[in-house]
Amino acid sequence: MHHRPRPSFGCLFAATLALTGITQANDWTNWRGPLQTGVSLEHYTDAGKIAEAPAWTYDARSRGTPVVFEGKVILWGYRGETTDLTELITCLDAKTGKKLWEHEIPDYLSDSIYNRYSIGAPTVDPETKRIYLVSNAGLFYCWELDGTKVFEIPLMEDFGRMTFPNARVGSPVIEGDLVMTHFIYSNWGADGPAADRMYAFDKKTGELVWWSRPGVVPPVDSSFATPVVETRDGRRVMYYSTGCGHIVCVNARNGNAHWKMPISKNGVNASVVLHKGTLITIHGDENLDTSEKGRMVCIKLPETLSDPTGPESLTLEPGVEVWRLPLSATSSSPVLVGDVVYQLDDGATLYAINANTGAEMWKKKLSNANLHSSPLYVDGLLYCPMMEGKLVIVKPGEKDGEIVQEIKLEGSCLGAPSVCDGVLYVTTTLHLYAFPIPNKGIKVDAAPKVEIPAAGKAVALQIIPAETVLMTGDKQAFRVRSIDAHGFVVSDNVSGVKWESFIPPTAKVKATMDAKFNDKGELTAAADAKSSAGAFKATAPDGLTGTIRGRTLRNLPIKEDFEKYELAVEQPDEKIKFSYPPLPWIGARFKFDVRELSGNKVFAKTFDRLLFQRATVFVGASHLSNYTMQVDVMTEGSARSKSDIGMINQRYLVCLRGNASKLEISSNPERLRQEAPFKMTANTWYTLKSRVDVAKDGSGTIRAKAWDKSQPEPEAWTLEVKVPRAHPNGSPGIFGFTALNQKRVFLDNLSITSNK
Repeated sequence: MHHRPRPSFGCLFAATLALTGITQANDWTNWRGPLQTGVSLEHYTDAGKIAEAPAWTYDARSRGTPVVFEGKVILWGYRGETTDLTELITCLDAKTGKKLWEHEIPDYLSDSIYNRYSIGAPTVDPETKRIYLVSNAGLFYCWELDGTKVFEIPLMEDFGRMTFPNARVGSPVIEGDLVMTHFIYSNWGADGPAADRMYAFDKKTGELVWWSRPGVVPPVDSSFATPVVETRDGRRVMYYSTGCGHIVCVNARNGNAHWKMPISKNGVNASVVLHKGTLITIHGDENLDTSEKGRMVCIKLPETLSDPTGPESLTLEPGVEVWRLPLSATSSSPVLVGDVVYQLDDGATLYAINANTGAEMWKKKLSNANLHSSPLYVDGLLYCPMMEGKLVIVKPGEKDGEIVQEIKLEGSCLGAPSVCDGVLYVTTTLHLYAFPIPNKGIKVDAAPKVEIPAAGKAVALQIIPAETVLMTGDKQAFRVRSIDAHGFVVSDNVSGVKWESFIPPTAKVKATMDAKFNDKGELTAAADAKSSAGAFKATAPDGLTGTIRGRTLRNLPIKEDFEKYELAVEQPDEKIKFSYPPLPWIGARFKFDVRELSGNKVFAKTFDRLLFQRATVFVGASHLSNYTMQVDVMTEGSARSKSDIGMINQRYLVCLRGNASKLEISSNPERLRQEAPFKMTANTWYTLKSRVDVAKDGSGTIRAKAWDKSQPEPEAWTLEVKVPRAHPNGSPGIFGFTALNQKRVFLDNLSITSNK
């Protein structure tokens, strides 16, 4: 234990002095804390009630948890209401609340509504002292502790990360040299179907190391559950719940999916806790085997883990369930203290549950409702933020919980609190509060030692990056290392590998990437390389193998009329033949296909899955900027019922709204949306054109026009939108919305050219 004397506090002034004290002893680097359970390691001598007036506040809107590291508080939040709204990453001095640095984070093309922002938290890696965060729009950031940006990855455009109206984002997880993110992705090829996937990146470079799909396809919702990591059966594994209603177990070093267990008909959001070889979690939706809504469940963890050879992981049988309770929580996570689980339900009732038996020990009504917030346990007290805007402090006992203090806060509380060095941090939708906990001394329990098994015999190659994008004329170098059967690195540098094109046996589209390896082991794309996608296999001198996959994308201009596609795949329901969409396009599979219409081949919105009634596809590289797009579009329907069709130009949606009879330019529709009247007639081809120009000062202009294809192009732009801070780059894309999959939309003659 670490011991440190502290002064006695008798008033707010003295309490404020606590914030100017000695270096922190117990950093809070992720939203669940050092034990992954919402429990602090701090203990206080002669702790007193916290003052109702905080030592300091910072005006920041947040629905998440602030993290604390080396005397700095890092908060993900936002400011503004409508067109001025922007997300923020803010670093504050923990002693004074003074802002040290701050970065604005743009939102774009997201489904976030009603200002549901910052439902999640940053994560700090103690080794590199770097901060990791995924924004609402799927921008994956890494910053140094001084605010210097290390890397930025647009997960939406590069890997097909999808957004949902609930806007839940969660937190990255650090494991060894990896940082992992968990979302619904709709990438390309075999990973084109939307699924709950985990993507693991090198935490220093941002290069993709592996990805995993442990659940089932398709998901029914999103999930922002944060994985919990442990060592089991000689490997590092993580447990989390998914958007397809499962609890899953995934190898944290190589992505192998070990097992899954279905518990809900909808997505599950709460994080799990581990207790004596069992896993405890909760959800708030319809159960699979009962008519009840919601369930807290405890399952026995398998002591030995299998390694399925295919994409499907082993499904656990219902017999592993130890106990269950009919509790319901949409996304509040359980807190484990010894043999007791504390849980806030959706009705803001706090439950104490025997973790061994599932018996309810007591319950206490704290407020009227709760949604996201989870309790924090510190030195014998539970700190529970309530959605109505108050902090309830409960002293739990064996038979009851005593409410020892209630503090009124401005705004609504949706995030879990954090604590560090005797200071409690609580966010609301208006402020960040810092409350000192009066005491005469702090001691900190030593964190449990993480057992990392020694690497065994090398059985495979792990190649970084595992997925790449090459523009024509570019090249990509790779790092090749060997790993054992459990994903632990055996050798960091494997040389002398031989590369060959590789088509997975299960691939539905037998395609290769128009690129080749040179003598230096670099993958190169010629200046005239075709837009393509495929995989390569590396073989080491000792016979070990590994694969990577990649896409070759053409530089501007890009033109596509779909005539070269062979319509050879049967569509039994519609009794037509079609072709899968262009393989390198992100998020296209099962959303669009190529088919014949009136003697021409066109790009058509599919009706395969209602999940994809709103579909976005990215057709080019995410670094492109200052370009003009043009495409011919048409919607089926009638005067009263039509669909929406449009394009994505540099993270702006330019869309013809069929039923609304409008031409619209938007980013997030509640942040930026301007429109002009434009009446579409069903079953008539129109031409849609847009252009984005970004000036040197960062401002920009988005222009759009539409006209009947049979008529000449109008000289004037229908809409011209000027913005003070334009998106500096972004992948060109296609958008379609077919409400309830009733009226199909079509596109043809796509053209993307550099602005003149």
